[in-house]
Amino acid sequence: MSKRISIISSAVLMSALLLSACQTATLAPTAAAEVPVTKATVPAVEPTLAPSSVQLVAQGATFPLPVYDVWTKSYQFVDPAVSITYAGTGSGAGKKAIVDGTVDFAGSDSVLKDEYQKVPDLQMLPILAGAVVPIFNLQSTEKDQDGKAIPIKELVLDRQTLADIYQAKIAKWNDPAIAKLNPTAKLPDTTITVIHRADSSGTTEIFTNSLASFSADWNDKVGAGSTVEWPVDKSGNGLGAKGNPGVAVSVQNTANSIGYVELSYAIANNLPYAKLINKAGKTVVANAASIQSDMADFANAFDSRLNAKIVDGNGEGSWPITGYTYLIIRMESMKDCTKARKAVEFIRWGLTDERAAKIASDLGYATLPKEVTDMVLSKLNAVTCNGKIVSQ
Repeated sequence: MSKRISIISSAVLMSALLLSACQTATLAPTAAAEVPVTKATVPAVEPTLAPSSVQLVAQGATFPLPVYDVWTKSYQFVDPAVSITYAGTGSGAGKKAIVDGTVDFAGSDSVLKDEYQKVPDLQMLPILAGAVVPIFNLQSTEKDQDGKAIPIKELVLDRQTLADIYQAKIAKWNDPAIAKLNPTAKLPDTTITVIHRADSSGTTEIFTNSLASFSADWNDKVGAGSTVEWPVDKSGNGLGAKGNPGVAVSVQNTANSIGYVELSYAIANNLPYAKLINKAGKTVVANAASIQSDMADFANAFDSRLNAKIVDGNGEGSWPITGYTYLIIRMESMKDCTKARKAVEFIRWGLTDERAAKIASDLGYATLPKEVTDMVLSKLNAVTCNGKIVSQ
């Protein structure tokens, strides 16, 4: 797990930089969301509340964990009264926790379904969008002067080939389908170790929704969800790992393997990730621009709960494995009104503050378009506790 140190180190560094920025007297408007930073968008510190006197507890998706690590630390300089802990336990665990009432809010990349029957006032709030990327650890047939295999750092896959790898239809790295897409690569005649999430995961839901769109056979035989029965496990070359960090470390430690993680984990762990040929037939790389392009493809996809599936967009520049990461709150049934208000203020800060947006962008996430931010802020402004609007 030493590779997670790089993420934590980045968090500490950026928190220190944010402390310096937060000590300035004037706050600039947020460029990403174009929402002015005013008294309504940045919480005022209340003299009656002692430092860290309000303890907010959250858990859930590991997809946004790198940015939430930094946001929660940085927010103590915005409102010292609030201390926030966010545990990356997976989307499934986050959804269960918010239903059970053991957290103040939860993170998920997987949409709510049956949970609404238990807690009708649950609300999904899109916070950021991110890319899921195929990471790989691949050794070429070429040797260096010491006789060691030279790692392959560049790889291109198309949508069908990626689905076929996870469906165990393609089992060797030198399969003709992969070789055709990478004509200059010295691909080895070795089995592909296919790594996937072992826990209930929103990252898996995004990934399998994409595979279901890429391949009719995958859609018919495997389907999509936060957990699936992986064909590669049945074939004997599948390996499960817990959380985005677990998949990243497993790929790094397993020669000739492939896995899928949120983009920031690939960046933080210096893992190569494949380019993809998207639905428009263009070769694209996962970055802020290709995520934004995919979001634009699905600008009108939201339902009344603010859920939206945004995989496999039609745009020429769109990354095909993209998803929103959400926070889940209770709109009416929170019991502690101080906590309710502070949770709303923190979420509003994450959506509207330009420094929060920069932290997210630096970690590989895409901030929301203004029209989506406005929808989320409208929901936040309607949160009540004991029948009263908490933001008033």
